[in-house]
Amino acid sequence: MRIELNDKILLDVKKPAKYTGNEWNMVRKNPEDVAVRFAFCFPDDYEIGMSHLGMKILYHILNKRDDTYCERAFAPWIDMEDKLRENNIPLYTLETYTPLCEFDIVGFTLQYEMSYSNILNMLDLGKIPVLAKERKEGMPFVIAGGPCTVNPEPLADFFDFFVIGEGEEITNEIIDAYKEWKKAGEKREKFLERVALIEGVYVPSFYDVEYNDDGTIKSITPNRENVPGKVKRRIINNLDTVDFPDEIIVPFVGTVHDRIMLELFRGCIRGCRFCQAGFIYRPVRERSYDNLLDLAKSAVEKTGYEEISLVSLSTSDYSQLPELCNALIEYTEGQKVSLALPSLRLDNFSLGLMDKVSKVRKSGLTFAPEAGTQRLRDVINKGITEEDLLNSVRMAVEGGWNNVKLYFMMGLPTETMEDIDGIADLGIKLIHACRDLPHGKTLNITLSTSCFVPKPFTPFQWEPMDEIDNLMQKQYHLKDRIKKGSRRITYNYHEAKLSMLEAVFARGDRRTGKVLYTAWKKGCKFDGWDEYFEFDKWMEAFEECGIDPKFYANRKRAFTEILPWDHINIGVSKRFLKNECEKAYMGETTENCTANCSFCGVQGYKAGICTRTKRSV
Repeated sequence: MRIELNDKILLDVKKPAKYTGNEWNMVRKNPEDVAVRFAFCFPDDYEIGMSHLGMKILYHILNKRDDTYCERAFAPWIDMEDKLRENNIPLYTLETYTPLCEFDIVGFTLQYEMSYSNILNMLDLGKIPVLAKERKEGMPFVIAGGPCTVNPEPLADFFDFFVIGEGEEITNEIIDAYKEWKKAGEKREKFLERVALIEGVYVPSFYDVEYNDDGTIKSITPNRENVPGKVKRRIINNLDTVDFPDEIIVPFVGTVHDRIMLELFRGCIRGCRFCQAGFIYRPVRERSYDNLLDLAKSAVEKTGYEEISLVSLSTSDYSQLPELCNALIEYTEGQKVSLALPSLRLDNFSLGLMDKVSKVRKSGLTFAPEAGTQRLRDVINKGITEEDLLNSVRMAVEGGWNNVKLYFMMGLPTETMEDIDGIADLGIKLIHACRDLPHGKTLNITLSTSCFVPKPFTPFQWEPMDEIDNLMQKQYHLKDRIKKGSRRITYNYHEAKLSMLEAVFARGDRRTGKVLYTAWKKGCKFDGWDEYFEFDKWMEAFEECGIDPKFYANRKRAFTEILPWDHINIGVSKRFLKNECEKAYMGETTENCTANCSFCGVQGYKAGICTRTKRSV
């Protein structure tokens, strides 16, 4: 069935190009000529989803198969959803205008917890039963991947299975298994049994969870044979051996990251104790210099984009960054294309490098000290000093930059009000430190604070999140201190109530799924957007379900407690995370992976190279 869109509907919504498809480089296939139809769903607005690198990669990989057609769907904005529901039009894909319910597999990417309500809404709009147990023979299999699947439990009721880890290889294995199952003419559950044997696939219905009287988890055990007790994360050993998209779709409307994204490497050598990505993407694996250069040139030629962004968790740690940048600059200058380095560390900031990449267009600089005092930076293992920051900003101002963004967190373990004052003091020091420079009098600093959310598979996974009232008090205190200290500092802060909900679903178990379902029924969606976030409805949902959000967000957990994600194996050992948590309270730092191996566990996880030190694992 192909949806026929009424022009009047599109004329009545903002940015109708988000719903029409036909963009440059969109893949076109005849659905009749393929064996498997896959709908890739991003549970947020088109302008967010089309900026997501993971979608571009998997769209490219799936569509390279002659037997598979991967199409895209995004969460429609409120005005478009109203039109769809008023006219009884199901949510459809942009490539062929086919309703989601007519696909073989519907896949979601889980990038952040506050998109969860949109997932339920998209399934409902796509005419797919929201609860997995209500899906019958012939209905699509609903699957999910992405970083949030390291704790899939809050969504266990809604997905048929989850993909844990990196998707380039495992996605093809799932498609192959689907074709074999379809050819065999087996029942729906037989397909789940097939994929459960694929390393990295987690089928929640194949596991039972028991609880203690105090609400903590007693056990998580498989309920059938041949299902692994722990699901092992999939990783790509050599990034040069997997496809990376160069012929990417060019949208008709502006997106958040409207540019070519060149992924230098995965993983991070640093070990910041608050950073989930730094642990769940270990070990570090780099793309080769030659591969990156070829990909960049090809992407410019095939898309016409005027900016290349070098992306990774810590871009400036790429081993051949100066050589790569020199080669890219030599190419991009002739093409009138700019080069962006979004992730800089203060301790290896190079003004010369930034000067080179800014020849086409000079932009602002962003640094993330994360904490306002050296004591707290040592607690979180940030590995930078106040001197690093002062020197880096002075160099930048000397080079002509006068807009600097600084990112910090509030509510970190062991934090005191002195640490909060240190955030303001650091910003004020920077203003004063640059006054003697030619461009120093025009320096403007944007200082932002987010609320620390303890995440699974980090040394702080056992820590409580700070209470909402405490966080708000700290925000107001910092705002006043900055206002009194300097007019050249702009202060932004993150909604503490939203962060509390993020913590609930980041650290939640299966019981929190009932709250999610209830809140969605009450109309919650687009929770990550300030104008649509309805905290009171969420609190009503918790009360109706008899669940205390503080049990998940604000409770310190014992090292001996069974955590909701303990049956997922990402490769980093629990012993290592526990040791890092204990070192944090002692103010002890851990060296980065290239300086000294800390034996985190990934050394024996899978054959390959742990870091560029060429340590065999």
